[in-house]
Amino acid sequence: MVATPIGNLEDITLRAVRILGEVDVIACEDTRHTLKLLNHLGIKKQLVACYAYEEEKGSSRIVGLLEQGKDVAYCSDAGTPGLSDPGVLAAVRAREAGHEVVPVPGPSAFAALVSAAGLFYKAVTFDGFPSPKPGRRRSRAAELMSREEAFVMYESPHRIVKLLGDIADIDPVRRICVGREMTKLHEEFLCGTATEVRDSLAARDSVKGEIALLVSGAKKG
Repeated sequence: MVATPIGNLEDITLRAVRILGEVDVIACEDTRHTLKLLNHLGIKKQLVACYAYEEEKGSSRIVGLLEQGKDVAYCSDAGTPGLSDPGVLAAVRAREAGHEVVPVPGPSAFAALVSAAGLFYKAVTFDGFPSPKPGRRRSRAAELMSREEAFVMYESPHRIVKLLGDIADIDPVRRICVGREMTKLHEEFLCGTATEVRDSLAARDSVKGEIALLVSGAKKG
């Protein structure tokens, strides 16, 4: 399970480069995306598609390759497989078939945001993408905000202002940090109260790019 850059291609680890160069086959969430990385690294390998919408089929294909005695690396499109990315089923099916599953750790938007946000916490909950349905999104945000631990969500640029609006309505002064396009050319961090960050993004004509949000935990007592 090989973690790959979320933006800046220099973030790939030396171990990941070696593994991608040594394995027999590379299974990918999308072969087109992984091919760009391999071309940058000068690596040519057989690629096998393992699309998110047909993980069972892709996982069976991976197990079949392993049964042939081949070493297989799995890459999601960006970041760490299984962390709000496909790859979990491939790991399950491979281990069930008696094969060793080895993590090759590296970049993730979750870790990048937590490291740069500058918010204090004892624990962090990773909640992935919230429901696009307003009621479910708001109720989930309220549930998470009632806890003492901080939490991280991913959100699309088209819905981030709505999510921030829910958070600001629940607790307008809660400290948060939004990471947008992390490690990429237009990387940006917006940190402050929920109201401040929501208003900043809402004032823009449009919001673009990959987005992660860290919300500090509730203060008790």
